[in-house]
Parts: sequence; structure tokens; C-alpha cells
Amino acid sequence: MTRRDVWAKRKVVIRYRAFCDELRTQAEGWTLPDVFRVVFVCPMPKSWSKKKKLEQAGKPMQQRPDADNLCKALMDGLLKEDSTVWKLEIEKIWGNEGAIIIDDLQDEA
Repeated sequence: MTRRDVWAKRKVVIRYRAFCDELRTQAEGWTLPDVFRVVFVCPMPKSWSKKKKLEQAGKPMQQRPDADNLCKALMDGLLKEDSTVWKLEIEKIWGNEGAIIIDDLQDEA
């Protein structure tokens, strides 16, 4: 995002802000721990055959968006200051429906 996005509302910025708003709504006051593991379950395209969907379910998703960008959006949406996060693990896998799974790793740290 750029400074211009404050007054020139691009569609991509509007979608990003809507995503962050939806995260905050779903979290209902819950916040991310300082140490966590996150799994982004990305929905498979509807155009894929049933056979391909069965083959790819649970396998690594190696396409865009990048895992670090997904995690940054997650932290932007749920944290006011993300500098407190000092350890995280990120995975991106294919699934039938989109989901974000977060595990607190504080006990393992």
C-alpha cells in the first residue's frame, strides 16, 4: 500500500481492509500470541476436477499469495503492534474450504 491509498481507494486495498475487518470480527477480541503456528488452508479452484481435488487435498500450496504475505495480513488484522511476535511457523496447504488454523506455541518456546 502507498500513501495515495488513503484517498485513491484501489480495489486491492479495499479487499485487504475488508479481510482485516473480517478477521477482527471472527476473532471477537482474541489476539495472536507472541509465538504461534499458522496454517492457511487455501480453497481449491472450482475448475479443478474431483480427481485433482482429491490428489491435492492437504498438500502444500506453492502458488500466490506468498505465505509471508498471508501471515503479514493476519498480523495486521489482529495485532496493533506486531513487533512482539518473535517466533512463528507458517504453512500453506490446499483444502476444500478456506480456513486459518492458529496454534499457540508459547508452551514449546
